[in-house]
Amino acid sequence: MGEDWQTQAKAKREAIDSSIPEKWRLNSPIPSAEQQRDVTGEFVCQYLSKQEIEITETDAVGIVQKTTSGQWKATEVAEAFCHRAALAHQLTNCLHETFFDAALEDAKQLDAYYAEHKRPIGPLHGLPVSLKDQFHVKGVETTMGYVGWIGTFQGQKGTGREKVFESEMVRELRNLGAVLYCKTSVPHTLMSGETVNNIIGYTWNPKNRHLSSGGSSGGEGALIGLKGSPVGFGTDIGGSIRIPAAFNGLYGIRPSSGRLPYEGMANSMDGQNSVLSVVGPLAQSVGSLRLVIKSLLSQQPWLHDPQVHEIPWRDEQEQQVQDIIRSSGKGQLAFGILKHDGIVTPQPPVQRAVEMVVKTIEKLGHKVIEWQPPSHRRGNDICLTTWFYDGGANVHEAFRLSGEPISEQVANAYGTKPTDEFTASRIAANNLAKREYQKEYMDYWNSTEKLTGTGRPVDAFIAPLAPFPAARPKMYSYYGYSTFVNLLDYTSCVIPVTTVDQKVDVIDQDFKPASEQDQKVWETYDPSIYDGAHVAVQLIGRRLQEEKILVMAEHIGDGIGK
Repeated sequence: MGEDWQTQAKAKREAIDSSIPEKWRLNSPIPSAEQQRDVTGEFVCQYLSKQEIEITETDAVGIVQKTTSGQWKATEVAEAFCHRAALAHQLTNCLHETFFDAALEDAKQLDAYYAEHKRPIGPLHGLPVSLKDQFHVKGVETTMGYVGWIGTFQGQKGTGREKVFESEMVRELRNLGAVLYCKTSVPHTLMSGETVNNIIGYTWNPKNRHLSSGGSSGGEGALIGLKGSPVGFGTDIGGSIRIPAAFNGLYGIRPSSGRLPYEGMANSMDGQNSVLSVVGPLAQSVGSLRLVIKSLLSQQPWLHDPQVHEIPWRDEQEQQVQDIIRSSGKGQLAFGILKHDGIVTPQPPVQRAVEMVVKTIEKLGHKVIEWQPPSHRRGNDICLTTWFYDGGANVHEAFRLSGEPISEQVANAYGTKPTDEFTASRIAANNLAKREYQKEYMDYWNSTEKLTGTGRPVDAFIAPLAPFPAARPKMYSYYGYSTFVNLLDYTSCVIPVTTVDQKVDVIDQDFKPASEQDQKVWETYDPSIYDGAHVAVQLIGRRLQEEKILVMAEHIGDGIGK
């Protein structure tokens, strides 16, 4: 018998910490959440030079304007973000792997290329990009939060792939000139809206350290929220890009399946194809999301990932929306507004954020209608069923490798041991129910043409992403506002709206819960605990409408002042 799981986890945790250069370590004690709730902005900037602040406060679009024109060297940009990422980890526990030396070496090579050829190597020349710990990157491990995956390739030893295999998107990002420098924390299994595992512990929200950074791309959310990365990639099977984006005041897009390459990435329940996990970016601006998606599509990922559709970036799709926006009052967009899904009531800050977006849309001259779709309860039941086809066998096998305990957040869904697997007939029945639900939702969407006054059905609809601004630890009990989008495979982009104000976002004393579940979520709201937290909504479009959704998200975000 080898080392016990505690010893393995401790060694890995210490290896992550010791990978941070001595000069970037915070030697004085980090203040508690009670003493310093918000560690973004001025707090983290006290540890950075003026130049490092200038670089790291610039979004991805601004960075590549400088690096592709030779105004900034790739090495100085990489070093600034490596430093800020190191600080972010010490403040929030957001990293699983750092490879700062390799990143600086890659950046040197980019600078040498630019010096010789007087041009960039690609559109992402010198842009640091962070990656969720599902991506395989040479030289480092992929644990995905499992102690049993330490020193292996996805739990297996002696495969010949350990620390040498790279995921398809990693190859494409390198071709485009991106600098890869860290991999971010995830909850073991990936199946939680909070990021917690037995290696790094809990990943905290940097804006309000009483709260979660979200999950399962919670490390990305915390890192980018602290501006330790200008843009990073997460994945989403039930909200895992959008939840961290919303909780950390970021833009984040869940593309439809088959738009961006997932080939060669680690995953849970791989082979469950009813509701596919998708990969997509999170960033401080819509322009940053557009930049990396457009760049990746220029690599023709459909030639390297059999699941990717042959759909290059479509400028004409963007133009259609821009033409309506710029038509000086002659044209309007139309948006559906979902204020309540009929199951769980959004908490006061989320209700206020939705109202702010409604007012913004109307101020911009567009139309809003109430969104009254087919039952979200039924849709969410179908979606949740897909995650239990194998009775939890896949995730419990990963825990068995080391004997580590399953976190309470994950055990709430998967228990402590596997249950019976579904028969092929039951899986087929659920797939049929999914297809019928998708058709019913499509028909409802089409029917809104009679209500919009634009001659078209609604262009997109607005909904909460979660019933709360961010989750309190061990209190994420309802995922229905995010999971229905995965079942429908719609494109969805998070738009940051505001922050919680405990004087404004007071508890509604007249609240009457519709159910025990509704009451449970409502009781987690405490204005004093939530004060200062980010609040966001999601903008949802039809399948494979990434170009259109990004234009609309930017338009609304600009209108809000975000």
